[in-house]
Amino acid sequence: MIDFVQLLLLGTVAGMTIFLGLPVAFLKNVNQQTKSFLNAIAIGILFFLIIDVFGHAWEVTEESVLSWFAGKTISVNPIANLSALLGGIAAGLLGLSYYETKLFPKVLNDGRTKPTIEQGTNKREVPVYNLSIDDMGTYRLAIMIASAIGAHNFSEGLAIGQSYAAGSIGLAIVLIIGFGAHNATEGFGISSPLMRLDKRPSLRFLVGVGLIGGLPTFIGTLVGSLIGMSTFTFILFLSMAGGALVYVSLLMYSTARRQSNNYVMMLGIFIGLCAGFITDLLITLGGV
Repeated sequence: MIDFVQLLLLGTVAGMTIFLGLPVAFLKNVNQQTKSFLNAIAIGILFFLIIDVFGHAWEVTEESVLSWFAGKTISVNPIANLSALLGGIAAGLLGLSYYETKLFPKVLNDGRTKPTIEQGTNKREVPVYNLSIDDMGTYRLAIMIASAIGAHNFSEGLAIGQSYAAGSIGLAIVLIIGFGAHNATEGFGISSPLMRLDKRPSLRFLVGVGLIGGLPTFIGTLVGSLIGMSTFTFILFLSMAGGALVYVSLLMYSTARRQSNNYVMMLGIFIGLCAGFITDLLITLGGV
């Protein structure tokens, strides 16, 4: 039997395994095609997470709505669950877009305009925080991916905490093991865009995005254990995570597609999808 403090500690460990995939950003002497291929694999992993997240959210929502439609229940829960699904998608997809425009200046978002300073009658471009516009876009993309994965991991933490609150200690443990193994691949999704940088990212930055992506597992575990079992919150946060993952996946794809050919991109995405499904299958076969 684990106590509450041990549960939170294990939930933290499950989230922090995301750091196992982050060192990929430090790889050197990698040609552009290889970088694009690895980046496409990361996109494939994100695509799998979208399928996995929406699959779980829709399964619960569909079951409640079909039960209500068949007259087996007269409660408002099915309507609430459907609202949570659609509202969560909107919050994740549109909310992350709003978050991006507020967090980053417009001059760094479009990649076409660079800041200048006057020197007499001449203008010259100056670096922003000693980084090029392309570099800022890459860092921005890594932060956005970490934010979306963080939303996903928050929903995973909720599942852990709610299982514990319901007295399903064994289920909570296997969820921790499964999510911990799965999160290790998510770190690669965050760090792969950073491989495009000429100068490797700082350790401080990697720790920061790792915390953005991994710490929500702990927060979700805490919240889930306090609010107990709630289908509404489970669907809401899963769909929020799914919407956020759709946003960053499209953002990541549009950036990578300009730097690689279509075959390399599709091959990488295929491998990433396979890695996600096989990992999930192995975890399921292991009893998780």
